[in-house]
Amino acid sequence: MKLTVVSVLIAALPAAAQTVDPARCAALKHHGDPQTAACFQQLTRSGDPGIAAEGYWGLRDYQRANDLFRAAVKAHDKDPNLRVRWGRMYLEHWQPGDASDLFREALELKKDYAPALLGLALVAADGFEGKATELAQQALKSDPKLVEAQELLARVALEDNNPEKAASEANKALAISPEALDAMSVLAAIDWLNDKKTTPWLDRILQINPHYGEVYETAGHFFIINRRYDEGILAYRKALQLKPDLWSARSELGINLMRLGDETEARQQLEECWRNGYQSTSTKNSLTLLDSYKNFVTYRTPTTIIRLHKKEAELLRPYVESEMQRALATYEKKYKFKLNGPVELEVYPDHEDFAVRTMGMPGLGALGVTFVATQAFTEGEHGAKFTASVAMDSPSARPPGQFHWDSTMWHELSHVYVLAMTNSRVPRWFTEGLAVYEETANGNPDWGDRLDPEAINAIKNHKLLPISELDRGFIHPTYPAQVVVSYFQGGKICNFIDQKWGYGKLLAMIEDFKNLTPTVDVIQKEFNLKPEEFDKQFLAWLDDSTKVSVNGFEEWKKQLLEVSKAAKQKDWDKVIQLGAPIRDVYSDYVEAGSVYEFLSDAYLAKNDKAGAMKQLARYADVGGRDPALLKKLSDLEAEAGDKRAAARTLERLDLIYLKDEEAHRKLGQLDMDLKNYEGAIREWGAALAGGTVDPAGAHYERAVALNALHRSAEAKDEVLSALEVAPEYKPAQKLLLELSDKE
Repeated sequence: MKLTVVSVLIAALPAAAQTVDPARCAALKHHGDPQTAACFQQLTRSGDPGIAAEGYWGLRDYQRANDLFRAAVKAHDKDPNLRVRWGRMYLEHWQPGDASDLFREALELKKDYAPALLGLALVAADGFEGKATELAQQALKSDPKLVEAQELLARVALEDNNPEKAASEANKALAISPEALDAMSVLAAIDWLNDKKTTPWLDRILQINPHYGEVYETAGHFFIINRRYDEGILAYRKALQLKPDLWSARSELGINLMRLGDETEARQQLEECWRNGYQSTSTKNSLTLLDSYKNFVTYRTPTTIIRLHKKEAELLRPYVESEMQRALATYEKKYKFKLNGPVELEVYPDHEDFAVRTMGMPGLGALGVTFVATQAFTEGEHGAKFTASVAMDSPSARPPGQFHWDSTMWHELSHVYVLAMTNSRVPRWFTEGLAVYEETANGNPDWGDRLDPEAINAIKNHKLLPISELDRGFIHPTYPAQVVVSYFQGGKICNFIDQKWGYGKLLAMIEDFKNLTPTVDVIQKEFNLKPEEFDKQFLAWLDDSTKVSVNGFEEWKKQLLEVSKAAKQKDWDKVIQLGAPIRDVYSDYVEAGSVYEFLSDAYLAKNDKAGAMKQLARYADVGGRDPALLKKLSDLEAEAGDKRAAARTLERLDLIYLKDEEAHRKLGQLDMDLKNYEGAIREWGAALAGGTVDPAGAHYERAVALNALHRSAEAKDEVLSALEVAPEYKPAQKLLLELSDKE
């Protein structure tokens, strides 16, 4: 919500200020009057530091305003309103932490002080925190006429995809103040989100303030959080047509142009913001990210554009490119939809760079994000091309085994199709839920996320949301794990639909959402059920599939602790005695210190390699991702004579973590033994790209594989590379002679 100088707050300033009449400046600003700047200039000449601070703030001279607010608070240290006004300036100046401190100090001076509660609500809303609603309601309870708090409730409701509630809250704000511009902006956004070309609210707003670009900025905000990026960009352009110095809108325009690949204009817009003093964190970080693109290399195919960091491009490209093409082919067939252009994938080895891509976006997983546009970025432009960009963490951006890079990529590519098929008119719960479902639905049961302790607690304590409100769990979580739980719930709902009604119903729902049909109506249409009955059936199904783990969770934790103690004491018989019965109580637990790991250690200690291998195989099948454990399983499988199983286990590891030279070398050798020469070439190449300790040996092994495929020229190049590293390497010398004889 845009921050303005509110008359009711200014009226609480020291009496000496009234001769300057700061409320008049607020009124002029509210109406977009050209005399606004002159009014603020007049305030700066006040002898009262609090009033002078308001003047400099209005002129965007934040440093002078800050110094004067400090002096004013020192002179009137019992005045809560001065702290609130100072905090509001900090909030406008991208310093939410400092703002929160001042709002809390104001509440210490005056309990339930409505302007301070509002300030905290605004901070929470900017961070998409669930407590924003509670704080705004507290502010209204303290001051029922506080229109900004009512407007904030409208904004939060619309962010939660609840337009009926948003309209109700906005109308309450208008009942308090018929000139509540932000309330009218929310009502206008509701119309535009429903694809209405015109809205009466725009005329009313412009009659009050003909330069109120914030109405379009508000629309841009809602388009963006609903993943309607092209429409959001158009809205920000319109905002700037009305108010060219609306720097927050210009920054958002630049950020979203960057998200959709228009890096040239993105830089122009962001640099203009910077030159004019709008130096928000997101503006700065986005410019820094644009500067970093020189360190990336781009690979193109007819269907893909892959951007990888130079330091790992050679290692990642063969795996990422082949898996991306496989996913696109799978989804094209599954969704019965062909994309109108290639999909760009950006892979970031530095998680902070990736985080810049998601800044200001609610309810996103921390691993990947998708941006899709199917319309023009500029109104009136014809023949707009399809644009799709996926950004994600690299396998090297996180500790080994912490996330499954390939599963993440498939998740995001599902978004590409669903957003393209619906023109981004789809609720967040459904597109996220379907993407979670797809991770394990394409022949990859070990992919995706497991039933984790957070989900168990949510099920046990009845914290799952009704399907009609599930979007709220992604946007404004009310407890720390709610976003993660909402991903889990969305995925399980799609599982439930597939199992009970078939996959065709999920495709039908995509078509329904494309037509802007609300979730409650889609449920009624496709399943002939009221949402409440759907929830009841879903929860019964979920309870049936999870009750063993949910009901046994507390006892499982106690027993796991005993198993861990026994393992530390090397009491392997006790590990097996206690571990075997509880393993299947919570079979999805594959994190560090899992029962599978303890049991495998116990069986190995007793020289029962078959028993250890069985436990690790179950661990891998459930979704275990620890590279050390997967390599141990592969070794046991190879030792048992099952080289194909050993190779499959290491291939599984490739899709989890790629910077494991030992794994690449082992798989390369297994592929050679199995005569999978293409695989061997790739694995030995990965060992080289990742920085092997034996480059001569890796080059030689690649040469052998290439020679087996009768690719003699390439084989000779590899042999020469091996000999360049180790001139006396006998096997390479011998192979070079053989290859030379063939010429």
